[in-house]
Amino acid sequence: MATTDRQATTLALAHALSAAERGLAVIPLSRTKLPALRSPHRDDPGAAPCHGECGRLGHGVHDASTDPVRIRELFAAAPWATGYGIACGLPPHHLIGVDLDTKSSTDSSAALRELALRHLFTIPPTVVVLTPSGGRHLWLSGPPDVVVPNSAGRLAPGIDIRGAGGYLVGPGSRTRHGTYATAPGTAHLAPAACPPALLRLLVPPPRAHRPAPPTAGGHGQGLVQFVLAAHEGQRNTRLFWAACRAYEDGIGPALVDPLVDAALNTGLSEREARATIASAARMTGHHP
Repeated sequence: MATTDRQATTLALAHALSAAERGLAVIPLSRTKLPALRSPHRDDPGAAPCHGECGRLGHGVHDASTDPVRIRELFAAAPWATGYGIACGLPPHHLIGVDLDTKSSTDSSAALRELALRHLFTIPPTVVVLTPSGGRHLWLSGPPDVVVPNSAGRLAPGIDIRGAGGYLVGPGSRTRHGTYATAPGTAHLAPAACPPALLRLLVPPPRAHRPAPPTAGGHGQGLVQFVLAAHEGQRNTRLFWAACRAYEDGIGPALVDPLVDAALNTGLSEREARATIASAARMTGHHP
């Protein structure tokens, strides 16, 4: 490995350890901004979903840790890493990343300002990370009982959201296109609380309530199948969406156990599944 690559890896590890001291769980990234460690199950497409239960490294954001010993182990296994990713949605910050892209023909910063004016919220002072392409990542903290899904352009053109199951490239990371850096005056800040009006825009939109008999029925079975079809990185988001629809349609209580069973089938734990469904119940105005 070239000396510059070794230096980049050493710097990335130092930045990652510093982020972990602030409670941010991290993983090593390659110059492509992808997880530096490949999946140990890549040659076995028929393998059951695994989030690291096998004990090996290479499960992407599921490897993320704040433990310095674990982080050093991850970087030792990926000596080519030149950056690090920060997992979103995890305690204590439950990080939400607002990615203002410059590649879109739309001015993403102006689009965010327009959304703020229309929905009456302001972005409080928070950590801002500058990307090599001229974009910005705004770090916000979400409530622990709300699952914010990843999305691209759903909020507005040029605005991507990094939520549960996603990660942000950490400041100090070196990529093929340059280095990520904290905007002046924001490095000392903690991720600010996401404004409630913005948070409502980030979760799956509620549908109009249509009374339905309290049975799983055909629609309920369709929601269960929707959860069963989830791929890695989608499981919590799909479960949360399906549970929201179930409660809005009046079949939430009857569908809790079938949805939990479906979530277990995709690899979630029962605790994760029930917590996500309870969050959906609260979000739609019901008591889990």
